[in-house]
Amino acid sequence: MNALIRNPLILPVYVPTFLLSFCRGLIIPILPFYAKSFDISYTLVGVILAAEGIGSILGALPTSIVINKLGRKNAMILGVLMVAFSVAGLFFAPSVIVVLLLRLISGVGGSIWNISRHAYLTDVTSPNQRGRALSIFGGVNRIGTFAGPAVGGILAAAFTLRTPFLAFGAIAIITAIVAAFTVERRDTPVVISSKGHIHHIAGIFRAHYRILCTAGVGQLFAQTIRNGRYVFIPLFGADVLGLDVDDVAYIMSFSGFIDMLVFPVAGVIMDRFGRKFAMIPCFAIQAIGMACIPFTGNYYELLGVTCLIGFGNGIGSGTMMTLGADLAPKENVGEFLSFWRLIGDGGQMGAPMIVGRIADMVGLSPAAFVIAGIGLAASGIFLFFVPETLQKPPPQPSPSQNKHPT
Repeated sequence: MNALIRNPLILPVYVPTFLLSFCRGLIIPILPFYAKSFDISYTLVGVILAAEGIGSILGALPTSIVINKLGRKNAMILGVLMVAFSVAGLFFAPSVIVVLLLRLISGVGGSIWNISRHAYLTDVTSPNQRGRALSIFGGVNRIGTFAGPAVGGILAAAFTLRTPFLAFGAIAIITAIVAAFTVERRDTPVVISSKGHIHHIAGIFRAHYRILCTAGVGQLFAQTIRNGRYVFIPLFGADVLGLDVDDVAYIMSFSGFIDMLVFPVAGVIMDRFGRKFAMIPCFAIQAIGMACIPFTGNYYELLGVTCLIGFGNGIGSGTMMTLGADLAPKENVGEFLSFWRLIGDGGQMGAPMIVGRIADMVGLSPAAFVIAGIGLAASGIFLFFVPETLQKPPPQPSPSQNKHPT
């Protein structure tokens, strides 16, 4: 028990991560239905779903300043509380404008939470164990995502479509309390240019723009397909197959279950063979699954394809966070990860807008093929343009090699 308490990852990171990912799972199947309840077009549904990503983008670079001012721990707590109150506010939102505003605030809070947590993880993990630590982190996210959708669907069916938002807010406040009592203060001093924060951040971008423009584009495409499924599958299930909200929720939970089962494999692959051995098949398999969705005709066929997507996502658990941590310079971890998160949030924002706009123009099914193509592009970029970042320790000499000749 003492080892559990002293572990710098379990209570400070993994437990809060599980709680917040469970919260996120609660509303994954609900949000598309909730947005449609305002009687708006697919394009506006996409905008509502993308608003959180837009908020994350707006908050990404200022987050590095927040982390430097408040420290990792206080920034994590602030981010969770912003998410908690903005999502709970959706229960009371009277109009699309209020919904958009709350989603933007949630995105900014999520950006602060995610980047400060990522910086903390980078601080407390060594490079040769980072793949396993971050794949467990990704797996904890997946466990919450597996459990959340079914519970969210049950709450929505039993009470109202908005009830899961209140549950989200309550659990997220508990998450902030856990973080407040368990996260250690492990802040690294940062040397800021006399010209100020903006000049400092711009200098970091200039120093690392090449890798941000190659690996970063791969991460942009990777997050697009990962987030695209959360938009496309509920809309396709409801509007094409005629499924109810609880049916869609069960499908998303089953997919999360498969995702959860295979995440331990990702860490072993990344730390033993290399990061690319997990990243490349991850997004290729998801692309194949997305391309198959338009050919499904009932609940069970959609369930099967969605589980394939979950399997693909599971073997890439923690890959983008591991890659970002590997690439981050030790002296400017928070600032680099702010850029890394900014790029990834572009995919979070873009996926709903792509699905919504294409659906309004030519129908839902073509949107799946576009998202699938983006997933294949992600695999190609990681295969051909991103170097392997696994740093294997030098081989230890055998006992016989240590013996001096007599």
